[in-house]
Amino acid sequence: MSSKQLLVVAHAPSPNTRKLVEAVLRGARHEDISGVETRWIAPLDAGPDDIRRCDGIILGTTENLGYMSGALKDFFDRSYYPVLEEKQGLPCAVYIRAGHDGTGTQRALESILTGLRWKLVQDMVICRGDWQDHFTDTCEELGLYMAAGLEAGIF
Repeated sequence: MSSKQLLVVAHAPSPNTRKLVEAVLRGARHEDISGVETRWIAPLDAGPDDIRRCDGIILGTTENLGYMSGALKDFFDRSYYPVLEEKQGLPCAVYIRAGHDGTGTQRALESILTGLRWKLVQDMVICRGDWQDHFTDTCEELGLYMAAGLEAGIF
């Protein structure tokens, strides 16, 4: 049986956002998950070929001026049309590190994901307000849930 490929495309410009992506990876690489290979690529380094090779994707972004990071927007600008037809139904999960409320970022991502016809496997995780240590627990659960779902063939 070949492994499923889980791609994490996450913008992590600060120590705290780095903790979030590390938590997602820790969850996705849990010792009980053996049938999923997970790799993290920064948005400016990821592109259509990475999407083509994956069976599921987790997107992570900061909230910047009420919108997603410019790096994640650039990823979509370069990848949207090249994968539009061939990756419809791609299982997807999202986490947002929002200093404010994250709703603008959430709406923008919902619009893009709807256009791509990717399937959100759960509600977007929004880590709102001042930093809280439980954000890492929530992101670790997100990674575990996504990897376990891929491994079990649920998504």
